[in-house]
This record gives sequence, C-alpha cells and structure tokens, in this order.
Amino acid sequence: MRLVVLFASLVLALPASAAEPAPEPSTPRPAALVADQVPDVPQSVVDDTLPYMEFRTASFVAWDPKDRSMLVSTRFADTDQLHRVAKPMANREQLTFANEPVRSASFSPDGSMLLYEKDSGGNEVNQIYALDKGKSRLISDGTSRHAIGPWSHDGKMLALGSNRRTGVYNDIYVTNPRGQGAEPTMLLASDGGGWFALDFSPDDRQLLVFNYVSVSQNQLHLITLDTGTIRQLTDATKPVAYSSLAFAPDGTLWAASDDGADLRRLGTINLETGAFMPMIDEAVTGGEIDGFKMSQDGRYVAYEVNLAGRSVLRIYDRKDSSIRTVEGLGTGVIGAMDFAPWGELGLTFASNTAGTDVYSVDPATLTVTRWTRSETGGLDTAVNVTPELVSVESFDGEKVTGYLYRPNPARFKGKRPMIISIHGGPEGQYRPGFLGRNNYLLNDMGVALFYPNVRGSTGFGKRFVGLDNGPWKREDSVKDIGAFLNHFRADKGIDRRRIGVTGGSYGGYMTLASMLAYRDKIKAGLEIVGISNFVTFLENTESYRRDLRRTEYGDERDPEQRKKLEEISPLARASDIRMPLMVVTGANDPRVPASEADQLIAAVRQSGGTAWHLLAKNEGHGFRKKANADYQFWTSLLFWQKYLLD
Repeated sequence: MRLVVLFASLVLALPASAAEPAPEPSTPRPAALVADQVPDVPQSVVDDTLPYMEFRTASFVAWDPKDRSMLVSTRFADTDQLHRVAKPMANREQLTFANEPVRSASFSPDGSMLLYEKDSGGNEVNQIYALDKGKSRLISDGTSRHAIGPWSHDGKMLALGSNRRTGVYNDIYVTNPRGQGAEPTMLLASDGGGWFALDFSPDDRQLLVFNYVSVSQNQLHLITLDTGTIRQLTDATKPVAYSSLAFAPDGTLWAASDDGADLRRLGTINLETGAFMPMIDEAVTGGEIDGFKMSQDGRYVAYEVNLAGRSVLRIYDRKDSSIRTVEGLGTGVIGAMDFAPWGELGLTFASNTAGTDVYSVDPATLTVTRWTRSETGGLDTAVNVTPELVSVESFDGEKVTGYLYRPNPARFKGKRPMIISIHGGPEGQYRPGFLGRNNYLLNDMGVALFYPNVRGSTGFGKRFVGLDNGPWKREDSVKDIGAFLNHFRADKGIDRRRIGVTGGSYGGYMTLASMLAYRDKIKAGLEIVGISNFVTFLENTESYRRDLRRTEYGDERDPEQRKKLEEISPLARASDIRMPLMVVTGANDPRVPASEADQLIAAVRQSGGTAWHLLAKNEGHGFRKKANADYQFWTSLLFWQKYLLD
C-alpha cells in the first residue's frame, strides 16, 4: 500500500513536460444557452476574436421636436437601448435600461411624450411603454401583442394595433396615451391578414390603414374617425404592393407602389378612385423605389432607390420638380429615415467599410453630416472587404445575383474556402451593409463569404418575387443555389472542395435543402431557426401568421398541397444528411417553433449523422442578446474549423 502511495506522489511530482498537457481553459457559457454535442469554446478563440465582438452600431429612431436632438438605438451593455445624441458626434445619453432590446419608439408631435416597444425573451408579444424622466410606465395591457402606430397631428390620439380582442389577429385602435386607465377605442376588427395603422389625414379626421395579405398584395382602407365608417380604397382583386404611404400637408396621399409596373414607382393615390398615378420611375436605372419620407412642409420627398441591394438616396423638390442624388454617403444600405420638423433628414447608413451609423442630410444643399461614429473594437473598418456583384443564369435562364466578399489575396494566397449565407423571408433581400463579426472570417481566417438573392427575393420586382410561390415552385430557388455552385466551381479563387452553407429562418430551410440537393458540392451546413417540415411549421407557427405563410408556401389543409409540402421538406430526407450539421434555436420563437429543430436533429442523429445543437432559452427568432450572439459565433467558428477548413 505504501508503494502505491509513493508511486502516486512521484507521478504528481513529475515535471509538467513529462505529464499529459493540461486542457486549454474554456470560456463560460451564458446561463441561458444549452449546448448539445457542441464543444466548449476555448479561451484562445475568445481572445483572438475579441476586437470583432466589440463593435457597436447606431440606428436612427426619431428626432426630438423639443431640443433638436436625435434618438438612436445602440448597445452599451447586452441589448440595444434608446439613446439621445444632442448634436453631431456628441456623446450618447442612455435613456432606457431594459434587459430586453427596445424594438421601436416614437415621440408625440410636440416632443412631450416618448413611447417605446419591447417584448420578453424574443416572444414578439410587444408591450408599449411611456418613458418620463427615466421611468417607464406600461400603457398597454401587459399580455396582448401591440404595435405603435402614428400620432394624430394635434398629438391627442395614438393609433395602435393589438390582438387583445381575439388573442390572434391585429385590430386597429386609437387611444389617448396620456390618459390613466382609459380603454382604447377599437376602429377595425380583423379576422385575418396583417393590419397596421399608417397615417392620419392632415385634418386628423381620417386614418389610413393597411392590410398585408402577401408580399405582392396589400389593401388600403380609410377610416372616418367621427363616424367609424371604413372605406376600402384599393381593389382587393388586384395584386398591388406598397412599401411606403403618407399624406402630404395638402391632403394628397403619396405611395411607393408596383401598381401598373413590375418595379415600384413613386406617385400619388386618388382618394376617390384609388387609382395610382406614378410621378417618378427608376426602371431606367434598373432599380425600384424602396421607400420615401416627405418633409413636414411638403416641399421635399427623400426616396431610396434599391439597385440590386445597394441604396441610392435622391431628393425630389416638389417646388421645381427637380431630382438630385445625395453623393456623400458612399456605397451601402440606407435604413430608417425621417424628416425633422425643421427640415433636416435623419437616417441610418451601413457599409462594410464604415460600419452602421446615423447621419443627417440637408435637403436644400445635400450636405451629409455624420452624427455617430460607433466603436469597432479598435479595428479599422476602412480595410474591410468591399463586395463584388455576381450574376449568373439559373437552370431556366433566369438571372440571379448575389454579393461575394473575397479575402485579401495579398494575405491569403491560393484558392479560399467559401461559406454561402442565404437570407430569410423568403421575401427578404441580402443588401451589402456592415458584416460585423463575420469580418473575422474574411480578415483573419481567409474565408470567402457569398450572399445570394435567389428567386423570391424582394428588390427585383414583383415578377421575380413571385417565382418561388407555392409548393411546386419552392425548389426552383434551391436550383438557383446549384447555379451559383456551378459558377464558383469554375472560379480560380474559390476552393471547390471546401464550400459550406448557412442561413436563418427560410434561409435555414434553404440550407438544409441545399445540403440534400448538392451533397457532392457542399461540405457542411449551419442552419439557424430554420424550417425542417413545411406542414409542421404551418401547423405550429403562431396562429396570427399562419394564413400569411400559407399564401407564400402553400396550404397544408389541402391534401394535394400537403403531400407536396411533405415531399419537399428536408425532414422527409433527413437520413440523407450525411455531412456535418449545426442547428441554432430560440426556445421562444413564435415564427419557426423550436420543435422544427428538435425533430430534425433527432432524425439526423438516428441515421448516424452529426448534428450540433445550440439552444437559447431566452431568445426567439434569432439571438438578440450580445452574450448569446457572441457565443453562437464562437461555436460556429469551431464548427467551420472542424468540418469545413480541416
């Protein structure tokens, strides 16, 4: 016995070089995350990526009418909160301190009241709060889903949406948010669709409301407030889409619409007939008008042109009908924008070489002023990669495009691995903004990134966005990925043996479908909050969204469509997913329920496949809390390193 003890003591006394190397320390995992078959993250990975984790962004929210300051959304802790910026490049004064991200906010016309929305754990059941002297007061019921609408011009009424009546569909209400305990007045009871209040007429006697039936069909109604009369303004049998609507001070209703054209134009709507009268058409440039804002005096209209994802800002002067282009923003993507009462235009602008920040534009001189310069972890964004536009012909001759970011060839020689990242929606669009954490893949790992806009993407006209509708056309968008793969297999800068695929939401479905369709061309896949079975997705998504999704994907209640939906669902062929897979899930996701991930992972593992799973118990449709998003990124690096780069 004494010999055993002595031997053990000798082993312990051996120098470190003669013993097994100590395991590398790992970083603590956030308490809300569950890592199933996902390895611990080494501290060295955290240390190496740290500068890329510490970037911030700033987004325009509103102008404060009282002091001419700007309200922005930015993060200084774990979540995006509201901040005030007193003047260009001034410090940001934090106004809200919630443990959940603030989703939107709105000042009353005189600036005496500030309202904002937030949900709980990503469940999208938004509540409305009033912020006064640092204190937040709940003004919605605390249980139903709510959406802040427009203020009346006199500031006495707020329009809002809520599902408080049925717990399902959005009804339209008006309320006095300053009243204590006053019940909102319901103006419109909905039995389907997606209803939103948009704008009060200049005399505050009418409210314009909008019913989103599908991406290509929206319906407009006018509600006369003193009588409660609802009049449909547009033809319900005519598929027309609008991306912006607003009354001018003279009572004219302005809109960006695809009525009578494939690409959206800017014009006015006749309030008696509902007829759209186009005034500005960007079709000659190949772009469509994504949205607009009108100055409060009605003179200037600022509108954004979407050119294959890139933004161009133009100012239309109604006084002399001139159109001028704002040149001082560079190449990137415009986010939210609005005019101040004194005439200045505020907006968000994002590019990979400048980050995401807030700017203003003088509509008379077109002078651009930067209001924020967000931290980038000490990194110089000017050295980041600018993408190139890639265009290919798909299987049927349809042109599809995407943006390719190549690593610096001076640093990374030879053919590079590539990750294809597919957007969600499906009526989304990849637009070349700021890549944030993903710049680490480009700058430090030498991985090329490609962001495709397959058929069904917005930004390319209503014909293109409808090319994937229904179960029988759904896989045509997957074939577009095949066309891109064929293109890159001939690219001398891309390693055809090391191509991965990723995507979120509908992009998660596209990830899985691409893994199945192109097993000989894709090495690994990472899907985020994605659809694995269209039938179970449609049956389990929140009921207020179900009809909207049936319009796009198909109706699972119809036997023929149900059969086809099952056939094209990745879950039906999960046993064929032999390449490594990682799945990211939000437990509170109201859009794509966590059960979509659970059933897929079980099926893949049952067939002997590899399936890492990262679950956040305090997130919904994507990770919005910094600690969770950071850890998700680190585990994705481990996944790509192990299964794509080795």
